[in-house]
Amino acid sequence: MTSRYDRLIAACAQLPPTRVAVAHPCDATSLDSVLEARQAGIIAPILVGPQAKIAAAAQAAGVSLDGIEVLDAPHSDAAAELAVGLVREGRAEALMKGSLHTDELMRPVVAKEGLRTKRRVSHCFVMDVPGHADPLIISDAAVNIAPTLAEKADITQNAIDLAHALGFQQVRVAILSAMETVNPAVPSTIEAAALCKMADRGQITGGLLDGPLALDNAIDMDAATIKKIVSPVAGRANVLIVPDLEAGNMLAKSLTFLAGAQAAGIVVGARVPIILTSRADSRLTRIASCAIAALVAAARRSVPVRALGD
Repeated sequence: MTSRYDRLIAACAQLPPTRVAVAHPCDATSLDSVLEARQAGIIAPILVGPQAKIAAAAQAAGVSLDGIEVLDAPHSDAAAELAVGLVREGRAEALMKGSLHTDELMRPVVAKEGLRTKRRVSHCFVMDVPGHADPLIISDAAVNIAPTLAEKADITQNAIDLAHALGFQQVRVAILSAMETVNPAVPSTIEAAALCKMADRGQITGGLLDGPLALDNAIDMDAATIKKIVSPVAGRANVLIVPDLEAGNMLAKSLTFLAGAQAAGIVVGARVPIILTSRADSRLTRIASCAIAALVAAARRSVPVRALGD
């Protein structure tokens, strides 16, 4: 296990298990994730889906569901609806995706009577990159395809709030583009500058912002020095806000598959954290995603926990 994810998981030992509604965990991978996080004391799951399929998946995986509440729902859409209902009723503090499509889970979340807040829902990867001194939060690489400036403001605030929930001592946000100068021909540079001015005016709070910044001068001090960029963020960013989903997805997957990084993921901006794991995720990444959700839930209960300090 890598040290940063170890620290995330260890921080959850200070907390009671977080009640998580798991929608449609009907295959071995999703059940394994749930049971491993439960065994680690991170979550207290409620499994929601077709009871016969859940039981068959547990039998095929050779695992026991003893002591775990299972609520019957006839199919994946119904499971998502019921899981969201458990949150609205106060019976769960987080949602977790089982073996259903992400859009099936998110549909009742963003519905009028779902779990929406005034914020835009967004996704954050919490990356542990070998050889890099700081953990990196990358957003948004999975939910918002081509966010507007207003949506990017929400994405940025969501990422800052997540960083605080994880114990970052100083949140340094780089608004990424292909260059570090404002160029009217490149809209992401103009939006980056606008986001920084919004932070100056108190419209985005809790972090230091700089942008536009190219990736190299956002995370590498030598690159920032060569470009003569002087700011508390350049070369030291620990939150990276990308121009759009395509850029973020390619950045996160490049770090994962070319640099050997781990990428735990979570959806924020709703009333509760939402754990979205992939079948391609490692065991450690799946448990770390549950740990992140537990720490976010604790922060919403105003329980301070030190997890990923600088």
